[in-house]
Amino acid sequence: MSPVLEVRGLARAYGAVRAVDDVSFSVPAGGSLGIVGESGSGKTTTARIVTGLERADAGEVLVRGRLRAPSVRGRSARLHRAREVQLVFQDPLLSLDPRVPAGEAVRETLRLHFPDRDPGPRVAELMEQVGLGDREAAARPRELSGGQRQRVAIARALAVEPAVLVLDEAVAALDVSVQAQILNLLAEIRARTDIAYLFITHDLGVVRAVTDSLVVMRSGRIVEQGATATLLSAPEHAYTRLLLDSVPRPGWDPAAIAARRRPAAGR
Repeated sequence: MSPVLEVRGLARAYGAVRAVDDVSFSVPAGGSLGIVGESGSGKTTTARIVTGLERADAGEVLVRGRLRAPSVRGRSARLHRAREVQLVFQDPLLSLDPRVPAGEAVRETLRLHFPDRDPGPRVAELMEQVGLGDREAAARPRELSGGQRQRVAIARALAVEPAVLVLDEAVAALDVSVQAQILNLLAEIRARTDIAYLFITHDLGVVRAVTDSLVVMRSGRIVEQGATATLLSAPEHAYTRLLLDSVPRPGWDPAAIAARRRPAAGR
């Protein structure tokens, strides 16, 4: 199966710091890939390049086999490029207008991208798809819970019928029970469509629950990648093992983990 998203040799530097260094991966239609690593590993910069919010110094991003050019001219071309890949942020308050009710936010997106369609039925369909009703549709962002706001953000992203949905720490700010609800929602959406997910997260529990494959990044480079279940059960790289050791569980000893970090850093 041809990948819906293909990333080839991405590189991005800020002065002497190589934030992303020769990063390559692919995601099939309906697939879900996670990118994990500690802060500063390059995972968010990679996501920003994929979505077009950041320009790479080198490398290519292809969606459905077509190269995503760093810049495109013309309103129609820019809208089409935006529709291909949508981003869901950690904090939906950063992307939702506080003055606009949830349903109207989705409606505005539909009007922008599909001006010849009646947005009404699609708004109702999308709100239902993410588990929200008329009351939530009429509410402004600050009148909704964190989980409800994230559902609105997902509905708005889905409104443009993207090939790829990038989720940058999209459940990190939510309570554990709400996290589970959003992850279940995303799993249901993927089961009904051929949308591909790119999860950017530091949480190995999230990738274990919702991804098929996994990329582990450190200092801008990929140190290990493969099937999620295999990589988490039998990691080969010392850094991946260190990340797994850092997950709290009975008998967890952060001091021992810190002591192992120094020799692992050189491998």
